Amino acid sequence: MLHARLFQESPKFRDEHFQPTRSSLVAKEKSSSPAWLDGNPEHDRPLFVQFCANKPDDLLEAAQYVAPYCDAVDLNLGCPQGIARSGHYGAFLQEHWDTIYKMINRLHDELSVPVTAKMRILETREKTLDYAKMILSAGASILTVHGRRREQKGHNTGLADWSMIRYLRDNLPAETVIFANGNILNSGDIQACLAATGADGIMSAEGNLSDPTIFAEPPKEYSPREYWYGPEGKGGYRVDAVFRRYLDIIHKYTLGQSPPERSPLYVPGDDKLKYTQERNATKSEDQTFNSKKRKRDYKPKADPNLKPMQGHLFQLLRPLVSVHTDIRDALGRTRCGDMEGFERVLSMVELAVMQGLDGEASQAPNETPAPQEDPVAEEDMTPKQKTELKYKRPWWLSKKEKAKLALEEAAETKKEPIQRSDDSPKEPSSHNTAGELPKAALVCG
Repeated sequence: MLHARLFQESPKFRDEHFQPTRSSLVAKEKSSSPAWLDGNPEHDRPLFVQFCANKPDDLLEAAQYVAPYCDAVDLNLGCPQGIARSGHYGAFLQEHWDTIYKMINRLHDELSVPVTAKMRILETREKTLDYAKMILSAGASILTVHGRRREQKGHNTGLADWSMIRYLRDNLPAETVIFANGNILNSGDIQACLAATGADGIMSAEGNLSDPTIFAEPPKEYSPREYWYGPEGKGGYRVDAVFRRYLDIIHKYTLGQSPPERSPLYVPGDDKLKYTQERNATKSEDQTFNSKKRKRDYKPKADPNLKPMQGHLFQLLRPLVSVHTDIRDALGRTRCGDMEGFERVLSMVELAVMQGLDGEASQAPNETPAPQEDPVAEEDMTPKQKTELKYKRPWWLSKKEKAKLALEEAAETKKEPIQRSDDSPKEPSSHNTAGELPKAALVCG
């Protein structure tokens, strides 16, 4: 979500967030320079560019800069965060239908690409339907519906209401294109959501950050160095393979260089000693590097593809670093643009996955699962507990962390293990549960 006013006012802001060519984005006409990253037809289409705004002029000006490089411009009407309240945008526009109509209609009339919108549900089905009709009447070509109300965030996040999206599907014109959002916690939820809502497509925001493979099908050919094959049809992409893929994309597209040569990822039966020695050699480089000198000599890069790397990797590795705190600390020390540092973190992740795979391979097949906790009546549950009931428990929680959270909630504190913004807890089904496979944090999905 890009801030429309800042985007249209500041070339620096545009260059920090949108890079269709290697030149600065200073004109609204399509550049004659070769395509580079954002909107490149070879690897980044179709592309929607989402803005938050509260003035039609700001939104149109911003949209005209990106229109030559994208397929649609989306207006965010769903952000529930405090910054959206103070800036008066996102979900805090939903009482101001006239403003929303004017912004969407202005783009519909004057922009060269379609305009779409993302909304949250309102208090009742009837009011939500009227709201959706207004947005569509203004000219929105696609409507993304998040099945939560504006106040459903933090401790009150709860489950998205897919039945509300189904109500819109059944009561809007058949040609209306609807994307469903909310409760997309793992790949198995995609078909369930489509069936429940009748939507034309699925949007996943934070779930996709934590599991970039959420929309990916399993490999067509047997590929144990990339994908974990578990019992009873369970499986998922290995987190070390996803980490490698991410770094390879940065090397190839952002830095314009070939990724470093790396030995194949480990599977049980490989030469474990050799694999460990190779990765320990990489780790030792980090330990012998003078951190004070690095801090003094390092010049951070402003590249928008490099700046979010650490945050992206913490999202991907969240369940892993809660157990392997040395990896957490190493990633925390890795600075923007330090690709050698990220490669060292990758080596540590590869070792952790190797240990997990060996532990899983040696586990007794009839090992007795840990006893279940005493059930709580559903009517006595908090919204968070109801989410856990449906999805077993949040995937980021170990037993110890779950007990700690229960004490915090009992004391009615406001502290959260993860500050939520737009989605409920993600992939809970196969992470770090006693007696279940795979081991914590080793597999996506």
